[in-house]
Amino acid sequence: MARYRCTACGNLTRFDVVASVRTRSFHHFSIGGEETVEEVEVLEERVEDVLCRWCGSGKAVEELDQAALTAS
Repeated sequence: MARYRCTACGNLTRFDVVASVRTRSFHHFSIGGEETVEEVEVLEERVEDVLCRWCGSGKAVEELDQAALTAS
């Protein structure tokens, strides 16, 4: 999971993320027809757009480096 920062306003916590996700999932149906999804495997995930919830900027949002986050 990616972390983001808005360089326009400093936001680190609120973003609208539009993503396309392709999955394989195991659907289990009871005799009565009730469905339960028991396993979900993400095959592909592509982030299409990220907007800052505070200032509405999309151009100023950057993905934070995961290695730098875990080192601090």
